[in-house]
Amino acid sequence: MTNNLELKNDSSELLQLVSFLIGNEEYAVDILYVQEINRMVQVTSVPNSPDFVDGVINLRGRVIPVIDLRTRLGMAKKDHDKNTRIIVVDINSKIVGFIVDAVNEVLRISKNITEAPPDLVTGVNSDYIKSVGKLEDRLLILLDLAKILSNEQEVRLQAIS
Repeated sequence: MTNNLELKNDSSELLQLVSFLIGNEEYAVDILYVQEINRMVQVTSVPNSPDFVDGVINLRGRVIPVIDLRTRLGMAKKDHDKNTRIIVVDINSKIVGFIVDAVNEVLRISKNITEAPPDLVTGVNSDYIKSVGKLEDRLLILLDLAKILSNEQEVRLQAIS
C-alpha cells in the first residue's frame, strides 16, 4: 500500500499548465480548468458590471461572462490585437472566459520547481497567485482562477444589493 501512495504523490508532482502573456509577464493556469482557447470575438457590454468584466460572449449558444485578466490583476487596459485570446475555463461548474494578451504554450513542469510568491510582492492581487514556477530561463506566475472567480462573484453581489 505504501508503494501506491508513493506513486500517487509522484504523479501529482507533475503540473500541466497553459501559459499566457499579460504585458511582459508570463502566467499559467492548470490545464484541467481550460475548456478551450479562442480568438478574440465581439464582447457585449453588460451595464453596471465591475470594471474588469468586459461583458458576455455567445459561445455556441451559451452566454458566458468574459473577464479582462489585465484589469483584474490591476494592469492598464490594452487594445486587443491579433494575438489576444479568450481562455474559456470551467471553475466549479461555472464557465467563464478570461481575456489574455497572448497564449504561449502547454507546459509540463514538476511541482517541486514552484514556490510561494515572495512576501514582498504580496498585496491585494497576490490572493490570485498560487505559486511561482522557476523555469530555466524565466519565471512563471501560476494563477488560482477559482479565487479570481470567487472575488468576481462577490463584487457582483455587492453591486446588485
